[in-house]
This record gives sequence, C-alpha cells and structure tokens, in this order.
Amino acid sequence: MTTDVTTETVKAAGPEWLAGFREDYKALFIDRWSPYVGAILLVAISLGLMMSGLFWGVFGGLRLWGDWFNSLIGLGGLLGIPDHLDSPLMHRISLMNLTLLSGAFAAALMSGDFRISRARSLDYVWGAVGGICMGVGACLAGGCTIGGFFTPVLFFGASAWVNLAGLMIGAIIGLKVLFWTLGAISWGTAPPKPGPDNGWVKAYGPAAGAGVAVAVGLWAVSWLFSDSEALATRAVIILGGFALGFALHRSRFCLSRAVREPFMTGDGTTTKALMISLLVGLPLSSLLIQREVVDPLLAIPARFWIGALVGGILFGFGMIFASGCGSGSLWRAAEGQVKLWITVFFFAWSGSVFNGLVRPFDLLTAEMTLDLVEATKLGEQAFLPDMLGGWPLAYALAAGVLGVWYVFVRYNESTDRFTVI
Repeated sequence: MTTDVTTETVKAAGPEWLAGFREDYKALFIDRWSPYVGAILLVAISLGLMMSGLFWGVFGGLRLWGDWFNSLIGLGGLLGIPDHLDSPLMHRISLMNLTLLSGAFAAALMSGDFRISRARSLDYVWGAVGGICMGVGACLAGGCTIGGFFTPVLFFGASAWVNLAGLMIGAIIGLKVLFWTLGAISWGTAPPKPGPDNGWVKAYGPAAGAGVAVAVGLWAVSWLFSDSEALATRAVIILGGFALGFALHRSRFCLSRAVREPFMTGDGTTTKALMISLLVGLPLSSLLIQREVVDPLLAIPARFWIGALVGGILFGFGMIFASGCGSGSLWRAAEGQVKLWITVFFFAWSGSVFNGLVRPFDLLTAEMTLDLVEATKLGEQAFLPDMLGGWPLAYALAAGVLGVWYVFVRYNESTDRFTVI
C-alpha cells in the first residue's frame, strides 16, 4: 500500500518554500523505490559488512530464537540445546535480524504502510507449513535464500549456484501444489475481518519512524565508542541490519520474488534487478577476497552439493506457501502482516527442532578436511577459484550462469513459456 499524496496536496500542506522539501520526503520515504535501487543497495551494504570482516545472514539468528523458545518450554534437553545460549543481542546474526526488523518497521511507519493485516484462516496454515519447510530446508542447505545463496555467491561459494537450482525446482513444485489447492480446499478461504485502522500511522508515523531511526543510531554510536571491542564490532551490525531492513521495505525487494515470479507471473523485473546487483557485486567482492580483507570460507556453508540442492528444493517449496523467504518474511512481518508472524515463528522453531533431532546422527556436524575446509555428511565448503584452478574460470562460470539465467527470464517474459500458473 502506498500513500496517495499529490503535488497539490504537498504544496497546500504548508508554506510554499517547504513544498520542495516535502516532495523530496515523499520521493524518499513514501513512494516505493525501484527494485533495481533496492538490489544495488543490498549488495553495497553486504560489501560494507565484508569490509568489516562480517557477512549478511538470517537463518542462524532465527534458529537461535527457536533454541531459546524450545529451552523455555522444556525441550532443550531433548534437542541437545546448550544450557547457556548466546544473548539475542550479542549473537551477530540475531542482532542483524532484530535491527533489520527495526529498519523495516521505521520505513513502514514513515511511509504510512504499517498496518496490522490479517489473513484468511487457510493462509495462517500455509504460513506455518511454509515456515516449517523453510526451517528444515535452511538447516539442510546451510542457510536461507541469504545464507544459502545470496551471501555465498558474493563469497564465490559453489554451493550457492546449486542452491539456486534447488530453489527454482522447489518453487515450481510449490506453485503447482498451491495452484491445485485453490480448487481442492475450501476451508478457511473466507475473507479476513478488517484489521484496526491505521489512521494514527498517517498522522504520527513519520515522527515515530524517525524516532526509531534516531534510537537505533544512538544505540549504534554508544556501542561503537564503548571500551568493548565486541560491542564496537556489533555497532556495525546494528547499522548494517537497520539499513538492510529499510532498503528491503522501501524497494519491496525479496529473494523469493526474484526466484518465483518468472514461474508464477512471468514478470522478471526483480530477477533482473538481482542479476545486475550480482554483476556489480561479484567483481568488487572478489577484490576484497583477493586482498584478504575477508576470509572467503567465512560464509560458504559446508553443503556442496547434496545439502545445497535438497535444502534448496525444500526451502523453495516452503517459501511459496509462506509468501516470503527469510529476509522477506522479516520485513513483511515488520509492516504488520500477521501471516508472516506465523511464518517467522515456525521458521525459527522448526529450524531449532530439526537441528536438534538430527544432532545424534552428526548430519550437520562439520569436521575439518585435509584441505582445511569444513565438511559435513551433506557436502563440504567449495570455493570456486580453488575448484576451477583460479579466478578467470570462477568469473566465467558466474557470468555464464547469470547470462543463461537472464536469457531464460527475458525469453519467458515475452512468451510465458515456462510460467507455471
């Protein structure tokens, strides 16, 4: 939902000399940004995190939330969850998720988009089913669309491209099943009751959103100049997470949309925005890796190739029913979408439960190989330049995959040949 603010309304809202400022505010905080802007900003923020020796992730923080919940309800011992868990504010990925939520919340307030949005009863079931599939899939793949694909791509992990293939396969299967349910299930399809009016958001949202932004900024500054090196590092995470949430909401950018839309509607806009961002980001991230600013194995999961593929398929299936991926579910939950609250809860909970259930079988337990990379029963860390004998072939592979993907998406936009529904 966007707020309909005309130029005449803007000019009439105050002195004439303020009109230009109000128009700029509308363009920046009310009108939606292009998905191309959003995608480039996400890569820029990710590169900034890499320059600080960090990376963008989502699932690790959500699984920690699930561990905390399972411990609180007495399942910690059964699932082998440690007695002493990291604080959600000190765990790096958890902190990034929390600040991403705050960034999306601030953006929703300032744009007037925040509203408690209820869904149909069946949609809540789909949110739970999708969240569970996503949680299990992320465990198998070593991350969601961010930790399993987007971030490892920038770190030149081979598992990322395999994970992308899995996500596409899962999305196609999910769309076919979801389309079948439209005619087979009638329970819970009645329109939801309207949520509470958000008139207060239109009146006080800009000030409230700015207040959230200022509070987060002061929080980051207080940690940045503290005597603790750990807190100073996390100050960067606070700012990075907030910026990610703000950019995701303003551009409505979602990795699940980039994967599913060519098959669902034939629209490839978000997909092409993602491709361009990777074409910009990959050469720059490779420079950071070659200059040893960041360790490439820091964010490459030990899942090449079985875990990346199987986990991607299950995650891709789940994100169709959830209507969002990991990051997409978070920013949409922050704007008040109740279905996504359900999705985030079951995503976090199922990730914790599945991780605990397979712990006795050492399915996800990482061990160091003779090549000094981590390996699990689902695969190992695979760094493309090492696999292919250098950077030239790693660049060629990435460019080739993106080129084929672009041709497929552009052809399908014109023909709808591969559109599932």
